[in-house]
Amino acid sequence: ESTLERHRSCVIAVNKWDLVEKDTNTARKYELAIQALLGMYDFIPVVFISALTNQRITKVIDTAIEVDKEQNRRIETSLLNETILPEIERNPPKSSSPKEIKIKFASQVKTDPPMFVFFCNEAKLVQEAYRRFLDNKLREHFGFSGVPFTIVFKKK
Repeated sequence: ESTLERHRSCVIAVNKWDLVEKDTNTARKYELAIQALLGMYDFIPVVFISALTNQRITKVIDTAIEVDKEQNRRIETSLLNETILPEIERNPPKSSSPKEIKIKFASQVKTDPPMFVFFCNEAKLVQEAYRRFLDNKLREHFGFSGVPFTIVFKKK
């Protein structure tokens, strides 16, 4: 079972950075390549280090501290709904049945790891692709860098 499967936050530290020939875009190119390999886990921060030269060692620690803060962060229900309900209105969930899915409101019910509950009329009909859409929108608006979180749909 991986760290992410246990819903624990993480940081990726890429060592031996002192051995890489670099230009101005090298770190960004590597970061994009790593994120492409991570796929749906592309929210994990990447820090390039050299243990030999102590390059960016403190940045790994600082990043881990920030990720821990994100893991324990709580978004107020009012702010969550003010932000996410317009996104849902612009892109409502599609249903494979004739029933229309209507998401009424959302709430963060837990931290460490964060859990968001979306209350709707047809919770069982919400598709995985829409869960990923909401995951992306939550990250876009609220961050949660390095933090896996859970999205649950409940009947209201």
